[in-house]
Amino acid sequence: MPKLPNKEFRQMVPLLREKGFYESEEPRKISWSEYTASHIEAAQETLDFIQKSVDEATYLQRKGKAGKPLTDPKVLAKAVLACEALGFTERIGQGWLSILGSHFGIKEKLDDRTIGDAYDKVEVLHILKQIFEKNKDSDGILAGDGTGLETSRKQNYETTKKTGRYMTSIVDSREIVQAFDTSGEQECKAMHKLIKRVYGDSLRLDAGFNDRKLVQEIAEMGMIPYVFPKCNNDLNGRTAWKSMYLELFLSVMEWLTEYHLRSHSESFHASFKQVYGPVTKRRVTSMLSQVTARIILHNRRRLSYFRRLANVS
Repeated sequence: MPKLPNKEFRQMVPLLREKGFYESEEPRKISWSEYTASHIEAAQETLDFIQKSVDEATYLQRKGKAGKPLTDPKVLAKAVLACEALGFTERIGQGWLSILGSHFGIKEKLDDRTIGDAYDKVEVLHILKQIFEKNKDSDGILAGDGTGLETSRKQNYETTKKTGRYMTSIVDSREIVQAFDTSGEQECKAMHKLIKRVYGDSLRLDAGFNDRKLVQEIAEMGMIPYVFPKCNNDLNGRTAWKSMYLELFLSVMEWLTEYHLRSHSESFHASFKQVYGPVTKRRVTSMLSQVTARIILHNRRRLSYFRRLANVS
């Protein structure tokens, strides 16, 4: 068996990070006319989407306390999605839902406490998870990353990372979320679980996910791994690891071109925070319901935009 060029590979890795070594391709062009049109039509589309997607979902059957029937979980799920879509707190949402509720299929009068409690109900989370899984598709070009979930405008990445309010996600090249985790688990550990919930042709990860076992698992899931190397890496290892870095060594620019499609995961996190702002819920179920609702709305918005582009072309 020929000797692997480990020394040469290690010498090459630091160069990959040097400014000017790789010139990224031009970012994907945005059709601003279609982007604007998609936002104009988003209001009615969102109303219709919330009502239809929730009505089509099933929910867990649970009995309320004697003499106190539970509010229909579907009504509560619509209220959660409506508040997140409109950017309302429960108190403000209470007033607006009394006016707009019929457009979402909400006939009941909901007070702010009922809306707030809805986030913490497993029946509502069950409905939201169904909607997320049903209303996504993938182009197979996947990228993963992690980010802190700020609970105020003053918090930064490091603070949220230390406190456990953290999200790891996988998106496709259209920034449509395929899987996510908000458990606060270390991002590489979370990624081991997330890759089992996605389907794709390839997956790109930065050096924070530089893990031999993870690379092998990605390959075993039928995806080509593109994981950025660390300076102490070598070419020794199992087939997936060796093949990945031999390809990098032999075809540097082609490999980096594929790898840098990973920027879509960073773009998703940036736009997600900009549009929806800090996470306001603290309890585990409440926070997961809020993040899930926001991702559902994000995916719907992205899919709507790309469908418009397809119709135009």
